[in-house]
Amino acid sequence: MNNRRFARTAGWLVLPCLVAAGVLAWYVTRQPATPFEQAQAATADPALVSRGEYVARLSDCVACHSLPGKAPFAGGLEMATPLGNIHATNISPDKANGIGAYSLADFDRAVRHGVAPGGRRLYPAMPYPSYVKLSDDDIRAMYAFFMQGVQPASQANIPSSIPWPLNLRWPIALWNGVFAPTATYAAKPEQDALWNRGAYIVQGPGHCGSCHTPRGLAFNEKALDESGTPFLAGALLDGWYAPSLRQDHNTGLGRWSEPEIVQFLKTGRNKHAVVYGSMTEAFNNSTQFMADDDLAAIARYLKTLPGDPQRDGSPWQYVTADTRQDIPGAHTYATRCASCHGADGKGQPEWMPPLAGATSALAKESASAINITLNGSQRIVAAGVPDAYRMPAFREQLSDAEIAEVLTYVRGTWGNRGGAVEAKAVGKLREHTDPASSSPIILQMR
Repeated sequence: MNNRRFARTAGWLVLPCLVAAGVLAWYVTRQPATPFEQAQAATADPALVSRGEYVARLSDCVACHSLPGKAPFAGGLEMATPLGNIHATNISPDKANGIGAYSLADFDRAVRHGVAPGGRRLYPAMPYPSYVKLSDDDIRAMYAFFMQGVQPASQANIPSSIPWPLNLRWPIALWNGVFAPTATYAAKPEQDALWNRGAYIVQGPGHCGSCHTPRGLAFNEKALDESGTPFLAGALLDGWYAPSLRQDHNTGLGRWSEPEIVQFLKTGRNKHAVVYGSMTEAFNNSTQFMADDDLAAIARYLKTLPGDPQRDGSPWQYVTADTRQDIPGAHTYATRCASCHGADGKGQPEWMPPLAGATSALAKESASAINITLNGSQRIVAAGVPDAYRMPAFREQLSDAEIAEVLTYVRGTWGNRGGAVEAKAVGKLREHTDPASSSPIILQMR
């Protein structure tokens, strides 16, 4: 009697389990819908290829898929993740190692949905949650560029170091179902064309949120557009603190005008700051190539994102520094830093950035200040001309304690209130970071 009852109960349980397993298998292996299912091969239309090159610039494909001294888009960049290291793939039109065998539908699924041919899921280090907002026309143009405007590179892809079973790809489909949008950008009718163009670039090809939006426990961006207050509110990523792009007075763009935002993106500098860290690569190969109208659109959109005074604190105001040299870090600043950044911390705009009121000196996160002091800055190349002024690396000249002292001084002087820096925090970044290269990736696409 008991055995028969158990068998009946087990039978009733097996059926829904099999159904659930079948639904799960279908869900994780299904191919996302694409409007290009019946599209023909890319044509060699020069205007379309040129347009695709521009979209690739907007999307900053170079940053992850190219390395100094290697063929363009041949991949190889190592990226650290909480699960292990992965390497950017070859996206040149090489048929053996790259995307040369991709149809337009394959390309669309990979770029906008993170699904490679055969159903293999891409890690969301590929910013497809942002690229999904790309228009059909921009996808078509970018495909034409990669197939007709890029030379094939026979460089093999490097496997990830993520161990089994963490390297299984099918759970990414479930992650996508929860966190990744599926629709292209839809213009907001209550906003004008300039605002909508800026929103499209920032949210879509520019994928600004990938660095500047804080992440949740599942490594998802906490917001993907202006409807969420965490969107572009600043985030710690890979040893750098990407600051707020909202109207935060201290840690964002609250003190920047629209023309100053345009100037920064076009020339790499303005009176407030000079590009450094990961933003240097974005400037060198992306933002400086954007059309002036698109830069103006980005600036217009960013200036409409409200700040958060509760998070950001009371507005910074300059305070004249105590000139005593017995203050910890003051002597190091005077001998190592003042010649460029000024004894008064005001720098030499627009060439040597001010440290008084700098985001890195006002943000609670000290990673950027530590990182650039340890490792220096990558060379900026604006309009083909290398910058003559680089932040030098001090990892060989100063100890962890000395760097902590001078940064604590900077972050507590001239009205700055970022907070003290501990020597152990410097030591941790010293161990996990490397000096900035003086040979940046500057890609001549064609």
